[in-house]
Amino acid sequence: MKISEQMNVFTIRKKILLASKLMGVILVLSYVFSTRLPLSADVSLMLWLIFVVVLICAIDLWMAQFISKPVSELNKAAGRMADLDFSHLCDVSGHDEFGELSHSLNIMAQNLQKAFETLEHVNNKLEQDVEQKKRLLSERKELIDNLSHEMKTPLGVIRAYTEGLQDETDEIKRQNYYEVIIKETERMSSLITTLLDLSALENGASGLHPERFEFVEFLETVAGRLLIDTPDADFNLQYELPELPVYVNTDKNRMEQALNNLIVNAKRNVRPGGILKLSLTERDGMLDFSVYNQGPPIPQENLSKIWTKFYRDKNTKYSGSGLGLAIVAQILSMQHLTYGALNQQDGVTFYFSIPSIK
Repeated sequence: MKISEQMNVFTIRKKILLASKLMGVILVLSYVFSTRLPLSADVSLMLWLIFVVVLICAIDLWMAQFISKPVSELNKAAGRMADLDFSHLCDVSGHDEFGELSHSLNIMAQNLQKAFETLEHVNNKLEQDVEQKKRLLSERKELIDNLSHEMKTPLGVIRAYTEGLQDETDEIKRQNYYEVIIKETERMSSLITTLLDLSALENGASGLHPERFEFVEFLETVAGRLLIDTPDADFNLQYELPELPVYVNTDKNRMEQALNNLIVNAKRNVRPGGILKLSLTERDGMLDFSVYNQGPPIPQENLSKIWTKFYRDKNTKYSGSGLGLAIVAQILSMQHLTYGALNQQDGVTFYFSIPSIK
């Protein structure tokens, strides 16, 4: 036993010893005092016995205060900890063994709480990793299934025309076969590249890199490349653009990709000689873009489906490979931007809104 512990007068053992010695001294002194009283022996003895009972009750209350009550509190705290409830610490204080035990229990509870929180964090991270792995496996399977499905047609065409080349002697026909094979090969290459790009956006492998740039001139450049002086242009181009520069903060390359897909989609579906209109307006810190093409409407029940990957509908022209609008939806969704498509009186409008900055 350490010397400091021997000198400590606040230990439970020392308190009990002091209490017992003090009680013995008081009993002796009280007995001697009672015998000196000018009363009969029976009365003196009765008074002394009453005093002894009172003394015993007082000692019992005192013992309960610094022994029974702390033991009860420690027992309750230990029970809560056994049930893994660390929300309430033990409030027994003092310099004796009970105080030290309470302090140790509280430290243990805090350490266990931290250990459980760390374990819960690790478990959550492990669950996220497992879910991510499942999601990646699912996306990989979907990618393979989609590629397999989409490659059947061009591969069948290439095979058929390749077999035709073996028996064809007419040079003009052979040249046509070559052109078809090259066209289908380019189509497969473009489809694979687009699908891989969309998959990278969906699973987070490809992120956005925002930058500040002027949007009006940017839109004019993209639209001019796609709509002006094109040999297959058979539409009436109209536009409504702000006169002053307007700036945005977004991924410039991805925004060009989204605009390109929307404009090409409108160009593909505008009726011969119909109106194709680009619009860009400002309102309350937002920049609203829309592209309208005069032509057949989209069936109302399909308006939400056209943004789905590989969606096709034989009753509408707004399908294509099903990847262009899906990429637009993914790029805009990653920025939490509002977008959609609306049937107008004599055509369809595709739109999105993006915050403008100074």
